[in-house]
This record gives sequence, structure tokens and C-alpha cells, in this order.
Amino acid sequence: MKKTTKIAMGLGVLALLAIALVSADHIDAPSAAGSTADIADFYAFEPSEGSNNTVFVVDVQSDVLPELAYGSFDEDVLTEINIDLNGDLVEDQVIQAIARDGRMYFFGPTAPDQTGLSSQVLVDYPLGDVEISGATPTVETTSDGVSLFAGPRQDPFFFDFFQFNAVISPETDSAPGGFLPPEEAADTFDGANTLSIIVEIPNSMLGTPTATNALGFTVYKTWVTTNRKQ
Repeated sequence: MKKTTKIAMGLGVLALLAIALVSADHIDAPSAAGSTADIADFYAFEPSEGSNNTVFVVDVQSDVLPELAYGSFDEDVLTEINIDLNGDLVEDQVIQAIARDGRMYFFGPTAPDQTGLSSQVLVDYPLGDVEISGATPTVETTSDGVSLFAGPRQDPFFFDFFQFNAVISPETDSAPGGFLPPEEAADTFDGANTLSIIVEIPNSMLGTPTATNALGFTVYKTWVTTNRKQ
């Protein structure tokens, strides 16, 4: 039986709710908004075509303005990247990240003790750790070829928030032309930052997937949750 810490973690919120309830968005949940439990974006991709690595990027606490010192990671929040290998939409492997004293500690990938809405820190499976970056990014690469990063990044989300509200407004003349073309649209969140947790890891450490996507390609099915200490 795996050894874990005695710290029980509660329900991770946004990403899972987005799957179960269709459309929960970041900033929507009052208990998570404005904290690093608030998941903004999640990306999983090959760093280059044909690469044997996968990159996972988790952005939390979006809209962090530079004058707010970039925000900080809540040490009571465990971020968990869930990986389904066989297509049953149940996590077979997890990668965890939790902040302590200015560093981000990573665990896994390994099968979790329990699946679903609660989790524990899998301290018997350390992956590595990295200093949480300030204005200058710091990347740590382990002897297994895993690269780790945690810290502020510019928010990649391009969104004309005010034009969007005009388009969805019940007033029929609020946006007669609909959405604006890219050269006329304004990025409302230009200059805002987010806090990112990034892992680039060899596929050999994740296991062999048998799940397929709509095009029939073999893929990892993956999602992210944040769990707050109870």
C-alpha cells in the first residue's frame, strides 16, 4: 500500500465541474475565485512534432496584474493532473504539485490511492521540485529528463470582453456587426498575468495509452483538478 501524507485534500473544483456540469468557468466559483485553486487554462501537447515528450501547462489565478506582485501559490492547494490511459475517463496516473516555502514540489506520475474527488499527497513518489519564479523564470530539469516550472506568465488568453458582452446583450443594436475582426478587437486582458505550473515529461513515464480521440488517434485523456486542504 502506498504511503501518503495524513493531509486529506477535499474536492478539486473547476476543471471537474466543467466536465460534469458542462460550463463552469474560472472566476465563476466564489470559493475559488481570486486564489490559486481557480483554474484558468489547461494545455497538454507535444513540444514538437514526433516528440516523445508531453507538456502539461496549468494556469491558475488569472488576471494577476504586475503591480500585485504576481500573486502567490496557496500552500493549502494541491494541483493534480489526471491522466486516463484506457478511455474510461477515470484517472490511471496522476501528477501532483504543491507549494512549500517558495518551491513547487511535484509527485508522480503514479496510480492514485483513490480516484475521484479527493486526494492525498503521494510523498513516496517525488518527481522533483523547482524554485517558484519571480520576474526571471527558473526551470529545473531532473535526471529523468523531466522539466519543471512554477511562477508567473503572461496570460495567453486573447479576449475582447466588452465586445463579447455587447454581442450577447439582449439589446439588438448593441453589436450590430457581431464580433470584431482581429485587427479591430481589443485584448481586454492584455498585460495581465497568470500563475503557471508546467511539466514536460517523457511519454515513457506516463504509460501506454489505448484511448483514442474522434479521429482514431491514440491519445492521453487528461484533465486537471485543484484540491484544497480540509
